[in-house]
Amino acid sequence: MSKSLPNKGFGYAMERMIFGARMPLLFIFTVVTMVMVFFAAQLRVDAGFKKQLPLEHEYMQTFLDYEDSFGGANRLLVAVMAKDGDMFDAEFFKAFEQVTNEVFFIDGVNRAGVRSIFTPNVRFVEIVEGGFAGGNVIPANFAPSSEDFDPSQEDFDRIRANIVKSGQLGRLVAEDFSGAMVWADLLEVNPQTGEKIDYQRVAADLEQIRQDFESEQLDVHIIGFAKIVGDIAEGAKSVIYFFGIAILITAILLFLYSGSFALTILPLICSIVAVIWQLGTLSLLGYGIDPMNILTPFLIFAIGVSHGVQMITSWNNEFLFGEAEATDPNEAHGVSSMRAARRTFRRLLAPGTIALLSDTVGFLTILFIDIRIIRELATTASIGVALIIFTNLILLPLLLSLIRVKNISAWRESHIKRTHGRDALWRALAGFTKMPVAILTIVIAGGLFVFGLDKGDEMQIGDSQAGVPELRPDARYNQDAEVISSEFSLGVDAINIIAEAPMQACTEDYEAMENIDRFAWHILNVEGVQQVITLPWVAKVINAGWNEGNINWRVLPRNNFVMRQNLQNIETDTGLLNRDCDAMPVIAFTEDHKASTINRVVSAVKDYRRQYGAGTETEVPADLLNQLADPGKTRLDYTPVPKDQLEPGQVNFRLATGNVGVMAATNEVVEAAQFPMLVLVYAVIIVLCVITFRSLRGTICIVLPLALVSVLAYALMAYLGIGLKVNTLPVVALGVGIGVDYGIYIFSRLQYCLKEEGMSLEEAYFHALKQTGKPVIFTAFTLAIGVGTWIFSTLQFQADMGKLLAFMFFLNMVGAVLILPALARVLLRPREKADA
Repeated sequence: MSKSLPNKGFGYAMERMIFGARMPLLFIFTVVTMVMVFFAAQLRVDAGFKKQLPLEHEYMQTFLDYEDSFGGANRLLVAVMAKDGDMFDAEFFKAFEQVTNEVFFIDGVNRAGVRSIFTPNVRFVEIVEGGFAGGNVIPANFAPSSEDFDPSQEDFDRIRANIVKSGQLGRLVAEDFSGAMVWADLLEVNPQTGEKIDYQRVAADLEQIRQDFESEQLDVHIIGFAKIVGDIAEGAKSVIYFFGIAILITAILLFLYSGSFALTILPLICSIVAVIWQLGTLSLLGYGIDPMNILTPFLIFAIGVSHGVQMITSWNNEFLFGEAEATDPNEAHGVSSMRAARRTFRRLLAPGTIALLSDTVGFLTILFIDIRIIRELATTASIGVALIIFTNLILLPLLLSLIRVKNISAWRESHIKRTHGRDALWRALAGFTKMPVAILTIVIAGGLFVFGLDKGDEMQIGDSQAGVPELRPDARYNQDAEVISSEFSLGVDAINIIAEAPMQACTEDYEAMENIDRFAWHILNVEGVQQVITLPWVAKVINAGWNEGNINWRVLPRNNFVMRQNLQNIETDTGLLNRDCDAMPVIAFTEDHKASTINRVVSAVKDYRRQYGAGTETEVPADLLNQLADPGKTRLDYTPVPKDQLEPGQVNFRLATGNVGVMAATNEVVEAAQFPMLVLVYAVIIVLCVITFRSLRGTICIVLPLALVSVLAYALMAYLGIGLKVNTLPVVALGVGIGVDYGIYIFSRLQYCLKEEGMSLEEAYFHALKQTGKPVIFTAFTLAIGVGTWIFSTLQFQADMGKLLAFMFFLNMVGAVLILPALARVLLRPREKADA
């Protein structure tokens, strides 16, 4: 007969305290849950543009410094296209003028920066006898909103000519005159009300514009961060349905596993309670939930189910057979549900707590990444996992103690019948503790590790595909982006490098202007750059205009008075200079925002400014260098000269604004953070396991399979074309946090059988599988199937996360069941009984 658990120590004290106040605690749990339901119902979607930015990064400091002068990267583009390919039609201009007005009055739009051929800040300039003439692209007498609007062909020809002369062909007007576009920048705080803008409301307003103006003659295409948020939030509604499907699948499989309605419903209830508490706590703390973090509650549910299955398995064995380690069920006798619950609580308190603490602290390590949306995810996940300690390690055993069974014999027979024949499987798996199977397993795992490292090197930092990877390739947003990119030659992706020069450099400092012009030429010749626009380029065009358009005069004048004459009509709302003319953006339009394109452009900027910029390159501190994924490429740090200390001819080239600039900064932060984050996660797990099990060898048995799965997850991301970015960076940490539970439970039981029962390694592992391995395998399959349904989601990032999580759930189980015992044979065998 097996030994009983000792009635002493922390576990016994907690057991007496918890079960001694069983009914009061159940009442408290009920009341708290009702309160949390109320607060969870108050939780709102909280999306924000700047929360996705690493605001302390060098590039984002530039972004913030010049956000008011040149706008940010939070731009809306609304294109109206004529289906017949010709925009010169009265109905088109009526619709487009109204679209411009509708965009202008959207809450949160920076109205001074709205640009279309109908706005007064879009003008044309032409060479006439005696100099230049100019005006608005749309003449004052061309009024589509008037009742008697009846334009002639002459009116259309005039507007066509004005568009060409304005330089907006390919920017605000399609190259083939098939449509036109409205540009607008959004502000985080509504300038009209002073309140934070509601991105979902903005997205709804944009969608209303589409519905109002799309017709048999016109198409409306809309892109921008606000529209992305709206589309993701709309798609995120399907998460509720997938959550329901996952619960249903889990319930069915749990019933087949346990053969009991009570043992099916109780762990589900406790896991759902954990989610309710998580959402309610977020609301109490004043947090919302970002659409990008909408999947986090399901992960909490999954972790809760994992621990719940361990709990009901142990309780069932205690209740039916008295001793979970009984070798002959026919000779064992059950105990009361209260006794079974108390023993189960005491047995699983330590491994369950250490597993959940590993999860919690592992998620908290993500807080070191200085991007608000990732910190929100870390906070959300950590709160949820910490609450599982109460709902699944305390509430669940209390509920199990209330179960009453009329016919225990029938239940025992049913249980024996369901599990009949499984001993052969457990014996076969226990064979992985034998030589040479253990050695072969370790060699295969080592080979997979090497393969994963090699394949994982192909994974991109940032987006690996064109379009918005969070949405399906055939999503309306990605279709709109493709149309706008193809019809408007400058595309939708741009990186703005701010050229800082002495005050009034544009008219007083020829050398600085020449330096900026050479830099623009350098960037234009980078692969992936479509076109570059900057103030010196405009000055050269105007200079040629003053000289009868002769291309030989398309140069920067050295005479200050001539330069002043050339640029006197260039206003700050063009986005080409600031009020003091000491900052001029070099706007580089790129073919796409793939990580490879961004890396080439950023490298070209750094190469140029290293040679000709006013800043200085200094060695990166050694402690920071060690954190970089590829320190060989980033040994130098750039320090710009303060703008007020620049001397004539000197120019700072500061990266970067624009949507591509934002992505460049984010990619660099993600690249620098991924390795330290994983090191920290594993360090926490190792420390907690060593403290709990008092065995370094045992800790290695738990951790090495996790490391293998992490490496293989990167390889899978490379294979599937999933880039490592803000939305995917935490997934590996989350996978490690969930996967460590499997190894901890199995090793905890293995160690008990070795030390307390004095069994051989093979026999100890056989019994560990029967008690904890069985629920580990069941949980892995159940959760993998649950998240596997996500591949049918309308959101691409949910489908991708489903593939990754299903892969990690399953592989972590395989590692815990097959690789852990093989490592135990090699590492624990010499001192198997004394140092397990």
